[in-house]
This record gives sequence, structure tokens and C-alpha cells, in this order.
Amino acid sequence: MTACAIEPPSTDRSGEDDGVPGTGCAITADGAYAARLAPDGDSWFPERWTLDGPEPYAVPLPGHQPEEPGTEVQPMGDGRVLIHRLVEGRRHTFCLLYPTGPGTGELPLGAVACPDPGTRLTLLPPAPGGARAYALAVGPRATAVWLVAGGAAGPERLAEVPGRCSGGVWLDGDGRLLALDRELDGRTKTVVVDLGRGGEVSPLLQIADGSDDRLLLADPDSGLLLISSDAPSPGQERLGWGVLGSTLPVRFPECLRVPDCSVTPFAIQPGQVLLPENCAVALRFAGPSGDWVGTWRPAERRVCHLAAPQGWLTGCGLWTRDGVLRLPYATGEVPCGVAEMAAAWTGMEAAGPGDPVRDRTAGEAPGASEAPRRTPAPDSPEPVTVRPVPLREAPLGRLVTK
Repeated sequence: MTACAIEPPSTDRSGEDDGVPGTGCAITADGAYAARLAPDGDSWFPERWTLDGPEPYAVPLPGHQPEEPGTEVQPMGDGRVLIHRLVEGRRHTFCLLYPTGPGTGELPLGAVACPDPGTRLTLLPPAPGGARAYALAVGPRATAVWLVAGGAAGPERLAEVPGRCSGGVWLDGDGRLLALDRELDGRTKTVVVDLGRGGEVSPLLQIADGSDDRLLLADPDSGLLLISSDAPSPGQERLGWGVLGSTLPVRFPECLRVPDCSVTPFAIQPGQVLLPENCAVALRFAGPSGDWVGTWRPAERRVCHLAAPQGWLTGCGLWTRDGVLRLPYATGEVPCGVAEMAAAWTGMEAAGPGDPVRDRTAGEAPGASEAPRRTPAPDSPEPVTVRPVPLREAPLGRLVTK
């Protein structure tokens, strides 16, 4: 079991960690708010962004002292910001931050103590609805799912999953079905934890017996799943896609393979009910020439490569239902900005201030001339023998509604 216990609320601010604050941000499931740790010289402080108004704007939420490395922040649906601090290397405290005129208010929510040095506790991605927030405590042999905000009385342990889990993808619009990548017996497979059934666990991805299969992203409206697996190429991770509950095989498009680059999906266009092939997907490419953005959808056999806006909060963004990709960025001149790219599949346009985003298609990556170039190619036929577990045959299947 994971050795973590509840502690009563506290306002103790001291703490330490080995981590370094990132430059990214977290965005609510509906895209209304974002939160990040913003730099202030050599220090860091929480900042909330409002994204659903006529223009984005930031509200600083500094505390009485700068935040320690490793501090996490997450926006809630009501505009408050959840902050997770590590205190004395073992106590994880949680508070809700909110603006109070010139200052910052803090509502302590309690703490979780993890005395085992091998246990790591981190926030899960923002849950649908924005009223609750969850954390994952990964121990040497088991993983616990904690409700850390929105409960009746402080942090509450909801589920215990054998094995070491990572990731965290919400499969429904109610924040009930949570997909986790579980490492057990030397292999990693995605399972689903039903928080409405006392943490009941069921399999989701079993592409091949000897493969490592991970769920990277999911869209509850269409059922589109973005998957990472070494099933088609043992020892090499490939990016593929499937459909929740489908009996069709996972597909691993050749256009998503770029030599010497990592490819990570970070946003799926919502609202395409029962039309997973039409969902636009935003991808982060990272290679020797830097980071850039790609857009793709399963119905297309090519990727549009675009330069990221200057100051992009790397790996963050969201699609609107109308097919506009919104990328938050911050520069010295624009401390809170959002670049918008319209998903026209004959080309892409950037709107808004900052660095213009140029049209790049079919493997044209920003950067030097040696950047990879690929031509449209049909999906590789090699993976047709591998498939996800059909969810109609698993306990989860009866819980998913469209």
C-alpha cells in the first residue's frame, strides 16, 4: 500500500523539493481558466489566467513568500487556483488561492503525509466540471488516487491500484472514469479506475502481450484516443490512435513519425460527437531544431507543421469546438497572450499578437533546412494485427455513454 495519511489543514509554508518550476500551465477542461507559476526574477509566484473573455488577462496570486521549486498549481472552475506544496519533504499541503483586493486569500484544504521516501504525489490533470481536483500518490508497489479539493472534509483517498501508475486521462465528462498507465510485472498497460464504483479497475489497452501501451489523450465527445505503444516496432514507441469501445485495430500513421523528434499530443478538438476521424489534434514536436506545433486529424494522412508563438507555454493549448487552436504565451511585451490558429486543412493561419505562425505542411518543420521532410504516406499496414481491448467486452464498456 502507499504509505500516505491525511493531516488536518495547516498554513505552514516552509518546504523543499528537488524539482524546478516549469514554464507550462494547466487549463481547465472547459478552457475558461489557466494557472501557472510565473517568474519574478529568481523567484516564482502563482498566476491565474482568464481565457474566456474578450481578451485574456492574468491575475497574480503571490503569497507571503516566493514558492518553492516543485510547487504545483491548477485552476478550478470557479476561478480559484489550487496550490500543492511539499513541506519538509514528506507533507503535501493543499490550499485554494483567490484575489482579495491587493492581496491573496488562502483557504487551507488539509494535507497528505507520505513518510515513505519512495512515494511521489502529484496533481492529476484538471477534471471535467472544475469543481474537484485529484492527485496521484505513486508508491513502490501501489498507487493511490486522492481527492484533494472539492470533497466534504479535506483530502480523501478514493482508490488503491496495485502497481506503479503514471499519466492520467479523463474518459468522460463527469470526472468519474480515470485512465492510468500502470506498470506491473515489467509491462505498462492502461487501466481505467471507476471513481463512482469505489475505485473498480478494468483494462483499457492490451495491444499485444509483450508491448508497453499508454494512453496519452482522450476526447469524451468522439471517443478518440491517442496512444503510445511499441507493439508495431518493439523497442520503439509509436504514436497511434483508436476509438473508445471500438473493435477496430489501433492505427499508427506514418505521418506521425518524424526522425530524431519526440511527438506528444496535447489537445483534441471537442464537440465532434461520434466523428473521431474529424477531430483536430494538436501535437508538440521536440527535436534538435527546437519545439514547434503540428496539427493533424485521423482523416488526413499528413501533418501541418507550424512555428510556435514566441513565449509559448510549451505543451499547453486547447481547441475550440469551431476548430480554432488557442496557444497561451507570455513575453516581455505581452505577459498574457493567446495565439489563435484556425484549422483550415488546406493551410493554417495564425491570429493575434506576437510572432506570426507560418503555414507549414506535410512535414515541413520550422528551423534549419536539415529539418525532417516527409511526403504524405498511407497508414502503415504492419499494425493491423494489433488492437485495443474492445470495451464492450470489459467491465468499463457498460459505463460509457455517448
